[in-house]
Amino acid sequence: MSAARSTWEPGIGEGELIRLTKGMQEAHMETLPALHEGAAELVEEIGREDAGRRCFLAGAGIAAAAAAFALVSATGSGKAFGAGTAPGRRAVAPSPYQGDLKVVALAAALENQAVGAYGAALKAADAGKLGKVPPAVGTFAKTAMDQHAAHAKAWNAVLTGAGRPAITGVPLSNQPATVKALGRAKDVGAVARLALALEDQAAQTYLFAVGHVSSPAGIGTAASIAPVEAMHAAILHFVLGEYPVPDAFLQTDKAAEPALLTI
Repeated sequence: MSAARSTWEPGIGEGELIRLTKGMQEAHMETLPALHEGAAELVEEIGREDAGRRCFLAGAGIAAAAAAFALVSATGSGKAFGAGTAPGRRAVAPSPYQGDLKVVALAAALENQAVGAYGAALKAADAGKLGKVPPAVGTFAKTAMDQHAAHAKAWNAVLTGAGRPAITGVPLSNQPATVKALGRAKDVGAVARLALALEDQAAQTYLFAVGHVSSPAGIGTAASIAPVEAMHAAILHFVLGEYPVPDAFLQTDKAAEPALLTI
């Protein structure tokens, strides 16, 4: 669809969208101190847990080695019973993200997914593939993208601080479908609808994490981001000409599960 034939119009005026985007940025800046503090505390918590786990495993390892030595000595075999990998079966390396770190990795991947989606939309708009794009819509998309990038950076700081690899791509099983949907979008309305789905997923995932993550610092970090993600979604509802809060309380039925991660 060419720019001349595009009939989509935003459900909100330019001035109002600019005002809402400014408020969104102010809310984001207000949450950054709590976000960074929570992320730093989470790294410390994980460090203490890892140290305790290493001490436990060291003790267990000594006991296991002694038992294995006794078994080998008793049987006269150079290989303890059950050692090695079964013939024809390939060993699978465990994921470096376990426990609360699985949720952290999921959060980083979701943020990267949103960054990529907004970035792709902005490129499509620049190339004239989305028809007429109001300047305020572009400003909102760029602001939201930058905020998602800041959130991803904070989550990755937790991962690297805990000695795990940062999430640099989008290792999510729904990413191919997301990319395909972006490629099919012919106007800003279609992109806004897709972005709303991603924002709802992110906000609800953080809300879900608040009730299921064991780490107090992890809960605080997720809780500091969730309102900003919800604000993104609310503004997109306005852009689409919809009432932004259809439910009295944020739900979790669209929350992403750790199983969505492919690593």
